[in-house]
Amino acid sequence: MAYEEMKQRLKGSIAPVITPFDSEGNIDFETMKKLIDWQIESGSHGISVTGTSGEPSSLTIEERKKVMETAKKAVNGRVPFIPATGSTNHAETLELTKFAQEIGADAAMVIVPYYNRPSQQALYKHFKAVADSVDIPIIIYNIPGRTAVNLEVRTMARLVEDCPNIIGAKESNKDFEHVNRVLLYCGRDFLLFSGIELLCYPMLAIGGAGSISATANVTPAKVAEMHNAWFEGDVERAQNLHFELMELNDILFIETNPGPVKAALGMMGKITPKLRLPLDLPSEEVQEKIRQTLVKYNLLTEVTS
Repeated sequence: MAYEEMKQRLKGSIAPVITPFDSEGNIDFETMKKLIDWQIESGSHGISVTGTSGEPSSLTIEERKKVMETAKKAVNGRVPFIPATGSTNHAETLELTKFAQEIGADAAMVIVPYYNRPSQQALYKHFKAVADSVDIPIIIYNIPGRTAVNLEVRTMARLVEDCPNIIGAKESNKDFEHVNRVLLYCGRDFLLFSGIELLCYPMLAIGGAGSISATANVTPAKVAEMHNAWFEGDVERAQNLHFELMELNDILFIETNPGPVKAALGMMGKITPKLRLPLDLPSEEVQEKIRQTLVKYNLLTEVTS
C-alpha cells in the first residue's frame, strides 16, 4: 500500500525551510532554491515549506502555491517533499492540500486551525474532511502554543482509525506524557515527528520517526547527523549531539520563530534577513547574542557588527 511505503520513507530530519524575502519583502525564489539544495546536500532527510518557519500567515494563497510549486521542482524527487497546507480557514486548507496533491507532493502537513479554537469534534470534522479530499498522506501538525487549542490524543486516535491516509503527526506539544500516549493509542507505527527542539532526541527514544525542527534551517548537517546516529544504533553519539545542539536551539527560540532563524541565516550570508510584519527581526541586543552563539558553533568565523 502506498501509505505504508511512505511511512518507510518519511523519517529523520524533515527541514522546515523558511520563506526568504528580498529587501522589499517579495519572495526570493532563487534563494529558496539554493536553501533547498543546501539542505539536501547537508543530509536533511526531507523538505517542508510554508509551515510555521515559512511565515504562512504572511503569504497569500497564491504565494503559498508558488512557494510549494517552486520547492517541489527544486527538491526534484531527491528526498520526500511535505509542504504545510493548513490554515485557520477550512476552505483554504482544502484548496492548498488538493494543490499539494496536484503538484506531486509526497504528503501534506496540516496544522490545527489557529485563533478560532475549535472543539475536539470540530477538529475531527475538519481533519477528516481534509483527509477525505485527497489521496496523499497527511501529517497532522499539533502546536497548541500557536493555535491555543490542543488536538487531544483521543481525537487523534479517532482520526487515525477513520482516515487511512493520516499517517503521522508533528507534535509541538511540550507535554511528553501526551506524545507518549499518541504512539500508544495511534499505533507504534504512527509517524511521530518532534516540533519541539529539546524533545527531538527524546521522541526518537520512544519510537518517534524524526523531527521537523527549525534549527535545521541553520545547521542542517548536525540535526541530520543526530538522527543518523540514532538510526545506526549509536546512542551515545545521538545523545551527545542532542546536548551539543541545546544552546543553539535555545538562542534560535529566544524570540518568536522564525525571527532569530532569519537573523542567523542573514549573518551566515544565506538570505536577506527580512520578515513580513507583524513579525520582525530581533533587537540588536538579541542579534548580538545570536551572533556570538553562531561563532561558538563555528557557523560564523568571526564576530561582525
